[in-house]
Amino acid sequence: MSRIGKLPIALPKGITVKAVDGVVSVEGPKGKLVQNYRPEVEIAVSADQVVVTRKEDTKEGRSFHGLYRQLINNMIVGVSTGFTRKLQINGVGYRAEVKGKLLVLNLGYSTQIEFMIPSDVQIVCENPSTVVVSGVSKQRVGQISAEIRSLRAPEPYKGKGIKYDTEVIRRKVGKSGGKK
Repeated sequence: MSRIGKLPIALPKGITVKAVDGVVSVEGPKGKLVQNYRPEVEIAVSADQVVVTRKEDTKEGRSFHGLYRQLINNMIVGVSTGFTRKLQINGVGYRAEVKGKLLVLNLGYSTQIEFMIPSDVQIVCENPSTVVVSGVSKQRVGQISAEIRSLRAPEPYKGKGIKYDTEVIRRKVGKSGGKK
C-alpha cells in the first residue's frame, strides 16, 4: 500500500471537489483547477474528505496511487491558500520591475529582458532585487519561477544571477585561490 496514497485528504470549508469521467475538478475561493486522472485509480469524494484508491495491484496502479493523491492535495491547497515562490537577484546593477503585464529584468546583458506574465500567475517585485511568483497551481508557479531563474542562473564564483530564496549557492575559489 502506498504510504502517501492511503492517507485521506481533508476538505477545508468552501472547497468543492468533483470526480467525474476521469476528470477531477477542485473549486475554492482562489479559483478552479482541473486534472485528468488514469483509470487505474478511483477517487471517492465525501462531505469532509477525499480518498484515492487503486483498482488493481499492478505496477502502474501502485505508482499512480500516491501521485494522484498528492496532485489532488496540491490542488486543494492551491485553491484555498495558494502557492508562492521567491526569487533573489544578486549582482551589481541587476534589478527587476513589473510594468503592466511585463516583468522587466536588467541582468547584465546589453539589453533588458522582458518576460510576459501569464494570466494564471501573479508576479510582484517587493524591491528591485526580489521577485515573488504566486498562483493557484503549484506546477505553474514552479515552472514560471524556473523560467525566470534560467534567464541568468547563479554562477559559482561571485554568486551573481537569479536564485530561489531557499537555494544555497556553493561558491568556488577563483584562480588565485589555488596558488601558494
